[in-house]
Amino acid sequence: MVESNGGDETGSVALYWDFENLHASLYEERFGDGAYSKPDNRFKAQEPLVDVQAIVELASSFGSIAINRAYCNWQYFGRYRDTLLQAAVELIQLFPPGGSAKNGADIKLCLDAVEDIGRYAHIGTVVIIGGDSDYMPVAQKIKAAGRTLVGLASRKSTNRHWAKSCHEFRYYENLVEPAPPPSVPAIQAPTDTPPAPQADSAADLLRRAVKLLAETKGDAWVNKGSIWYMIKRLDPTFDPKEHGYSNFSAMVKALESIVEIKKGEFDQIVRLR
Repeated sequence: MVESNGGDETGSVALYWDFENLHASLYEERFGDGAYSKPDNRFKAQEPLVDVQAIVELASSFGSIAINRAYCNWQYFGRYRDTLLQAAVELIQLFPPGGSAKNGADIKLCLDAVEDIGRYAHIGTVVIIGGDSDYMPVAQKIKAAGRTLVGLASRKSTNRHWAKSCHEFRYYENLVEPAPPPSVPAIQAPTDTPPAPQADSAADLLRRAVKLLAETKGDAWVNKGSIWYMIKRLDPTFDPKEHGYSNFSAMVKALESIVEIKKGEFDQIVRLR
């Protein structure tokens, strides 16, 4: 669950799923690279792999969900039926124009997202489930409209430039299972996937965020809540759980060797030691 830290997110949430994109990436994590692209694997009834409810709960943490729309060629995904119905997901059927062609989910999703933020002023946050770089243009449109953009995809299938273009980006793996503590060596990731987090990057980000806020404010002491939003601006993919902390507050407390904390008028205030 995303920690709000007294944030300023307002309005409703529009949730858009490139459903096959996420399912395919989880399939290949389980059965090997390229496994899903094989016709015998792709064009058959698919076993459920996506934790739909966990994603809906994440989206709900940003506000009330007003749009919950998933794009896919649903003829192979009937076994998700009950889960999708319980989560009140609107299913958009897309038939690929050829046997091996893409179903165009990313294009349709982007068009709908741009249309929706233009029609509905109450949408404050847009959540896109998908890891393709194709979503970068719509990211620019969403941010230009003054809306908050949150992305989610599996780590291996995420384009790092797309992830950095979001206000916040979450990896699916961190949503459904606890991350290993920093002392556990990370397996070396392939060069075309987002790098595994470094053990000291949480401290580095905290130090940079406090320093930037102090310089902007002209005061060494800064509100703890504002630090979280600065960290997310510096790195939208940052998640305290990846570094062994249950939430942001626990991370700050554990890093008291580099920051000093005391009670402020409305919130705790922090400065670099």
